[in-house]
Amino acid sequence: MAAKIEDYAVIGNGETAALVCRDGSVDWLCMPRFDSAACFAALLGDESNGRWRIAPSGAHRSHRAYRGKTLILETFYETDGGSAKLIDFMAREEGRSYLCRRVEGISGTIEMNAALCVRFDYGASIPWVTQLGDGRLKFVVGPDQLVLQSSIRPADGAIRDQLHFTVKQGEIMDFALGWTLSYRDEPPPVDLQAALAETEDFWTGWAARFPGAGKYSDEVQRSLITLKSLAHFETGGIVAAVTTSLPEQLGGERNWDYRFCWLRDATLTLYALLESNYVEEAKRWRHWLSRAIAGSAEQLQIMYRLDGARRLDEYELDWLPGYENSKPVRIGNAASGQVQLDIYGEVLDALYFARKQNLPQEEGVWNLVLELLERLAKIWDQPDDGIWEMRGGRRHFTHSKVMAWVAFDRAVRLVEDYGHEGPVGEWRRIRKAIHEEVCAKGFDKSRNCFVQYYGAKEVDASLLLIALTGFLPADDPRVAGTVKAIEEDLLSEGFVLRYRTEAGTDGLSGNEGAFLACSFWLVDNYVLLGRFQEAEELFEKLLSLRNDLGLLAEEYDARAKRQVGNFPQAFSHIGLINSAYNLTRANGPAAKRADGDGAAAPVTSSEAV
Repeated sequence: MAAKIEDYAVIGNGETAALVCRDGSVDWLCMPRFDSAACFAALLGDESNGRWRIAPSGAHRSHRAYRGKTLILETFYETDGGSAKLIDFMAREEGRSYLCRRVEGISGTIEMNAALCVRFDYGASIPWVTQLGDGRLKFVVGPDQLVLQSSIRPADGAIRDQLHFTVKQGEIMDFALGWTLSYRDEPPPVDLQAALAETEDFWTGWAARFPGAGKYSDEVQRSLITLKSLAHFETGGIVAAVTTSLPEQLGGERNWDYRFCWLRDATLTLYALLESNYVEEAKRWRHWLSRAIAGSAEQLQIMYRLDGARRLDEYELDWLPGYENSKPVRIGNAASGQVQLDIYGEVLDALYFARKQNLPQEEGVWNLVLELLERLAKIWDQPDDGIWEMRGGRRHFTHSKVMAWVAFDRAVRLVEDYGHEGPVGEWRRIRKAIHEEVCAKGFDKSRNCFVQYYGAKEVDASLLLIALTGFLPADDPRVAGTVKAIEEDLLSEGFVLRYRTEAGTDGLSGNEGAFLACSFWLVDNYVLLGRFQEAEELFEKLLSLRNDLGLLAEEYDARAKRQVGNFPQAFSHIGLINSAYNLTRANGPAAKRADGDGAAAPVTSSEAV
């Protein structure tokens, strides 16, 4: 059985990533890309579904850390007879990807064991194994091949899935598993020393561009490195997480594939990157966004693959029992076909912010904006599936309407501030109509709060974005009333649930953990409301949920006191980064997004919007 989610570390090479358990086992790896089929899938099954473990043979003690400001993992093992260090990292070349592992003897003598089980196609396909002339092992199934090089070779030359070896002080044992297509030549042997030095230089140089975040610099920098590990080096796309089907409820059905790129992450990602001086990464993300949404406005999706591809058909893997028996294991994501009005606002908000930050704009993007707004003008008043990808039927979700308002608001500002041409009078009229409808139909006067959908009594954490997007200023009494209702209804041990699942709105069984990104949104609302002590206390509490390496999953199960959901989660780390800046800068991301030229005045007349 797989370990706790927080027991894993992530390593990556800008094309894919692996999860390494604190016991030295690589339990999840997709080759060659984040969204490729896994060749190690023990995370969602057991060791027979693929893994690679290197650890002491007997009883031992261990601790681990990333090397400096890098994504190089170092696990230190200590036994009664000696100690050693396991170094894990990933490298890549054109058309090849490598998982590299090095064992260094530190003191005395230590007995080690290396156990490798390769299973392609998410743990289903047993490979054909041959030995090359240079002693390396080759694993092939269909289009995939992996080649293992090792400092250790059995004396009899036999092919084995386990190797026992001894490491003494000063000795080094190297291992590398290289992927390439099976119809190409085998990947050449790796010079691990050179690859390690190159990897360390890359991460150290990348981290040096970070300007700092006050007293939270270390936490923010680790989250930025994690975010970078989820970004594709070539396309600029950023996956939501490395994994699929890590459950939102242990043993439940809320298991989704997050190895794709969501449009709703666009604006907050840009803020996190640009506030941190990572302009090139922001440009690449912005370029990915423009390419992904290119085409007919009627075919806009909520998510895409790393290269912008649109086919994300969902299916289940019945041979995998799921993480801690959480079934089904899903590949692909059917939510890609949903209607979610909020993405129009996210796209326009991202394009507006990018323009404010002088990021280059691709030719033809404004024509696409015009098409998107023409499409939104026809459908904004229709029900949709909502930000949380509900599978219980479409409704008039309040947040969706708020983000439709954001779309037209940012479009008006792009005309007014930057001279773009468009039917700004019509956009102002629609913006006003949306605002009035939301305030009339999405607001519960008896509780002085906005509600999850028109006519509902329940609240939703997405309502925390009302002030953050500038739909209403933070000092509007309705904002404070909504925050109060969320505190009363959605807090679990001080952390924010997305919504109460008992209402059945999402069409799924069971419950889920507190959503960490929403908890960071509450921090941001506290900042805007001037509740600085509460903001800092909640932020510190959220920091305490990170694992020993500074990593966060999507959610936190307050009862089990465990991280749950896919891991590591970009949205959680983006929330951490932006909240840290909101706490340490007078004009942080929240204030910028909802500032004077972004926030509407309190609604007292028809002139207010």
